[in-house]
Amino acid sequence: MESSAADAWFLREVLPLEGELSGYFRRNWRNESDVRDLVQEVYVRVYAHASAAPELPQRTRAFVFTTARNLLLNKSRDAQVVPLEMVGDVEGLAAATDQPGPDRTVIGRDELRRLQTALDQLAPRCREAILLRQLEGLSRKEIAHRMGISETTVKDYLAVGLFALSDIFFGTSGNGGRAQ
Repeated sequence: MESSAADAWFLREVLPLEGELSGYFRRNWRNESDVRDLVQEVYVRVYAHASAAPELPQRTRAFVFTTARNLLLNKSRDAQVVPLEMVGDVEGLAAATDQPGPDRTVIGRDELRRLQTALDQLAPRCREAILLRQLEGLSRKEIAHRMGISETTVKDYLAVGLFALSDIFFGTSGNGGRAQ
């Protein structure tokens, strides 16, 4: 990688993470006086990798915080005496990555189930119009052609269906899109 591109990337994407990175080390390292040194060590590792790699990391935040986590794990292992408070925090170190935690996964699945239940309550033609629009990204004209109806009817199905979904999904009273 050309050093000027790595320099620009580092200034644009890595340095703005300094406050968050310092906070991460304060929360996860027992000696606050080491925080500045840890941040600098992460900078050295991240910049060295970016300069040597054929292309810059695409997910800068995840890359920086994974480097920070690995640095803390290495430092703990090198100390050969792992303090009790460090053992309890190792699982929390992965929280800085972009991957959703198990709680977010469960919440997401629950929301998908609720959405499927709401879709199942719609009138069939409203549901079909909504799915063609939202999942397949078709225009009203394309939906009208596929369903064999007018664009005005598609517009009505979409409006009724979206309002009904909102009513069903958010628990307000409504007709469930069955008025059509």
